[in-house]
Amino acid sequence: MSYLGRLVLGALLASIAVSGWATYRIMAQGGIDEQRPADAIVVLGAAQYDGRPSPVLEARVAHAVELFRAGVAPILIVTGGKASGDRTTEAAAARTWAVEHGVPAGAILAEDQGRTTLESIEAVAGILRARRLTSAVFVSDRSHMLRVLRIAIDQGILAWGSPTATSPSDADPGSRASAVIHELGALAIYFAGAGRTVVEQPVAATP
Repeated sequence: MSYLGRLVLGALLASIAVSGWATYRIMAQGGIDEQRPADAIVVLGAAQYDGRPSPVLEARVAHAVELFRAGVAPILIVTGGKASGDRTTEAAAARTWAVEHGVPAGAILAEDQGRTTLESIEAVAGILRARRLTSAVFVSDRSHMLRVLRIAIDQGILAWGSPTATSPSDADPGSRASAVIHELGALAIYFAGAGRTVVEQPVAATP
């Protein structure tokens, strides 16, 4: 085999190894529920239809409301902006659902500008810093948790994950595979530094 051939083969094997390890980490993190007392519960946004949460968003918010009822945190932060042409935001749809299911409106904060996971978590970090809060339990789909927690930690948040077990993205092997493939690409982009902003200092501790 030529030098170029060996180089290509080596690169291919390395890519397979990295992808395999990343897939393992995505699935492993998604299988862990780290819920514990924290300053806030953060639910990541997903599609909404004219104010009605999509099945994915509803599954996330329902789990976050369960955590709130269990006393995990006194604050629920809903996230997500709106796509072009939408009349409302993902955060607003999540907030309405949570209020209708027993969460006091005064206990809910909203990040309603972010259109990506990174943008939303950057904004959440600002909300926490403004209130001198340090920790949060993040709620999303199982396949999403590794990236969510990595970004949250990079933003200086003491973060744990509590994935919902009822998301359509985890309903069958095909859906799970599709979600994992999406996350492999998103993680590659994030770790390559595209749009990555790391906070050097952690959020200040509450006095």
